[in-house]
Amino acid sequence: MTTTHDSTVRTSNPALDLDALAARDVAALDVLYRRGRVPALDTLDGNPTGRMLAIRGLDRGPLSARVRSLAAAPFFPWSGKSFASRDAAHGLGVNRVHLGGKHKLFPFETTIVPSVIDGAPCVRLNYDLPENPWLIRHIHDEVREVAPRLFLGPAMWRGEDEHTFVLWFALDANRPAAPFGWG
Repeated sequence: MTTTHDSTVRTSNPALDLDALAARDVAALDVLYRRGRVPALDTLDGNPTGRMLAIRGLDRGPLSARVRSLAAAPFFPWSGKSFASRDAAHGLGVNRVHLGGKHKLFPFETTIVPSVIDGAPCVRLNYDLPENPWLIRHIHDEVREVAPRLFLGPAMWRGEDEHTFVLWFALDANRPAAPFGWG
């Protein structure tokens, strides 16, 4: 396994998109994430469209279809993240949320670090910032590119000694969203 920066994405499925990712369960997304590559931070710059994909324990059976449908609905409150790289190693971002209007909530810093999933490089989204509430400061997100400008990431709860996987999400920079004032 290489630990050098490699933004070339190797995938056998050129038709991979948000809908194709949303059709996969937690285990299949884990396999895909492990095959992904760390992107250059500026590859994320802008306002990629986001989608929640699969929640641990709710990724199979009749309830999974409802969760997928809800996450793809235009009224779903999370619409993605906005990114702005500062240099090759550091950047900033914020979540785009629709709750009673359009909001930029829960800022984060981006860096390239080893993944808590497998130790290979990833882009970490660090929410442990003074402006975020205590609960948000314990979220650990990371992303890798799994197809050109399509990013997959686990959202985890960061405890004192371990990270607990919660759900998979994706960001599609091929279909950017309106910036709503940031980006």
